Amino acid sequence: MTTIRQLIQTSPTKANELFAALADTSNNAVKTRERLLGDLKDELELLAKLEEEHLFPVLRKHKETKDLVTPALNDNKQTRKLLAELEETPKGSEEFGPKVVELRKVFQQSVRDERKDLLPAVLKALSDEEAQAIVEKIEEGKAEVEEARRAEAEQRRAEQRQEREQAEKLLAEQREAADRERESREAVRRTAEQVARTAEAAAESTRKVTQSAAETAQRVATAPLSTGSLFFDAMFGLWGVPSGRSLARSGSASASRTQVSSQEEEVIPLAEETLIVGKRTETSGTTTVRRYVVEVPAEQQVTLYDEKVVVERRRPVTDQATGETLTELTVEMVETSEVPLVAKGVRVREEVVVRRERTKRVETVRDTIRRDEVEISNAGRRSGNKRAALADSRK
Repeated sequence: MTTIRQLIQTSPTKANELFAALADTSNNAVKTRERLLGDLKDELELLAKLEEEHLFPVLRKHKETKDLVTPALNDNKQTRKLLAELEETPKGSEEFGPKVVELRKVFQQSVRDERKDLLPAVLKALSDEEAQAIVEKIEEGKAEVEEARRAEAEQRRAEQRQEREQAEKLLAEQREAADRERESREAVRRTAEQVARTAEAAAESTRKVTQSAAETAQRVATAPLSTGSLFFDAMFGLWGVPSGRSLARSGSASASRTQVSSQEEEVIPLAEETLIVGKRTETSGTTTVRRYVVEVPAEQQVTLYDEKVVVERRRPVTDQATGETLTELTVEMVETSEVPLVAKGVRVREEVVVRRERTKRVETVRDTIRRDEVEISNAGRRSGNKRAALADSRK
């Protein structure tokens, strides 16, 4: 169990460590000085606050120790003043180091005065129960502050972890978007290659059709021409045409690409065009989200306490003289007033998530294509009917 002696002797340990670390920094270590100075301010303010709230009110109740309260309060006041001046000093200036040394001297002198004057008086004037009650209250106050600091540190770590997760998520979304963009470009490239191959195939098919048509026309031109009737063959002078000679029909046959084949089988290809639809990605708009800082008024109520000195006269409990009497005596009692100390913390109020959502739509692409059709007409049947009609007329 911690005693009042151990409490007073060990309380400034952490502050001394922070003073030593702050004194070892250079003018270039601005961020380190700001961090160490913030920790030192919290520690000094905690020590002074716990003394003023739990120790000094008890010391004022005892005649042996009440005179020690005023010098201790003055030391705390001087420490706060030098600490405020140090906060206003630029952390990278040459004046910062000497002011740290001055504040350290004042604090260490205050610690020596407490150990030399205050501690013996406290041990002599206070009972064990009073001393232990003070120790417990101060320890509870330190525990509450430490718990608050741990909670704040945990909140900061959670915020930092959340920021890292958001950054990683954003990076993953950017990578995914880049992958989709790369896949889209690759699909466009494959589509373009497919279109090029299809065009080459179509050109090759057209060339083959043209070549087949030319070969068919050549066969028709070299085949013996016959109507299938001896009478009409004789009339048109086709009977004596030697085999192997080619007769070409002029006029409408050439214009309509009419081909007469003597082969047993002819293959007429019927081709058609096909639609090949590709895709490309175009920028349709840009959404910009900019975070900026604004200042808004804020207020919060805080309960403050003032201690005023009240002087009153009353009838003595007994008329027997106690203590010193009939001598000059001056009693000073310090009046105190609490003033609000404003600090600022940062918490995440809300989050703005910027992401891209992919939606799917189906569009109908319309165009015209060309294709081959076939028309079949039987000229042989019409010739047979004509021959039948001529035979009937001769009868």
